[in-house]
Amino acid sequence: MNRTDRLYALVEELRAVSPRPRSARWLADRFEVSTRTIERDIGALQESGVPIWAEPGRTGGYALDRARTLPPVNLTPVEAVAMAVALHRMRGTPFAAAAGTALRKLISVMPAADADEAHRLAARVHLIGDGPVAPVPAAVADAVRARRVLRIRYADRAGAGSLRDVEPLGYLGNPRHWYLLGWCRLRGGIRAFRTDRITSVTTLAERVPERELAADDLDIPTERVRRLSLV
Repeated sequence: MNRTDRLYALVEELRAVSPRPRSARWLADRFEVSTRTIERDIGALQESGVPIWAEPGRTGGYALDRARTLPPVNLTPVEAVAMAVALHRMRGTPFAAAAGTALRKLISVMPAADADEAHRLAARVHLIGDGPVAPVPAAVADAVRARRVLRIRYADRAGAGSLRDVEPLGYLGNPRHWYLLGWCRLRGGIRAFRTDRITSVTTLAERVPERELAADDLDIPTERVRRLSLV
């Protein structure tokens, strides 16, 4: 067991028996390490804010305040990104810092693979200002998450329609609208499609080829755009 897994398992072991304590020797035998290693691990958890305290005496040991810790969180990568978008709108409020801390705590208890996927999805969201409140079609959101090619019917600002196959790369949101960012096969380049102008959506079986979206591709001054972050 690596140290990260052991730290997580230590918290869950102490949570399971709370408010009763576990001795350092008992924990060392349980995780097949030395008592010194357990003491270092407990110290690291305490420094990170986990409410663990030592109870002295022959029957003492380490105990966890169960009421002040989170159980394992079955947060999906998409749910994590949704929370990050919602918290982004709290910038400038008295609760912005606390909201960011809460999200980091949730991300830290996600399985590593889910956390990595959440970070990948978040990196595909770009926001100008506080971001929009306009809805995004569910089929578009599903395709971006699954990395599937979309066939969309799109109306431009003059109302003229066109049928396009698009490789979705992410989102751009300004204070009024969401835009789907993707490689447009009709135009042979990256385009931004305002989602309320997408009149129909078909998700194709084809996977999106590996293609990264660079900041320069947005053709927007970099100081105006902020990439969504989970930390």
